[in-house]
Amino acid sequence: MTRVIEILPAGSWTEADAADVFAADYEGRHRRRMMLPLRSGAKVLLDLEHARLLHDGDGLRLEDGRIVRVEAIPEALMEVSAQDPLHLLRLAWHLGNRHLPAAIAEHRIFVRHDHVIADMIEGLGGQIRHVQAAFDPESGAYAGRAGTHEHGHAHAHPHDHKHDHGSGHTHSHG
Repeated sequence: MTRVIEILPAGSWTEADAADVFAADYEGRHRRRMMLPLRSGAKVLLDLEHARLLHDGDGLRLEDGRIVRVEAIPEALMEVSAQDPLHLLRLAWHLGNRHLPAAIAEHRIFVRHDHVIADMIEGLGGQIRHVQAAFDPESGAYAGRAGTHEHGHAHAHPHDHKHDHGSGHTHSHG
């Protein structure tokens, strides 16, 4: 069984060198351990220390030296837009407060389709357009490129979600 031995970040390798393709949606690319089905019909083993998102354009170096290109396939997304940049920033805050994976562009935010989130965005005055597109969200502060070492395994950094509101700090909302 052929194993993935290194994850090469998108842009760090020549895509013309790809011997095969692993294509999946967001859920299928966010893995720790899995047999990855390749376009050729072959399968390779991904076995990482921690779960991580394989980004569109990443390369998976195999034991035999071949490289498999990761491809993000289109899925149902909501394109969130706003009246102005400040409004979009407020919508981004609400999405982030729900810990939703999001792909952020200059004038819009993409999130996976969810009718509850759609109702929230529309209730906040945002506009939603339903699209089919590849979803490659931000990695977050505790995962992704910054936490990836040269051997390609991501290392998580512990954090919690406790908020000390009794610390004497005042919070201004305005």
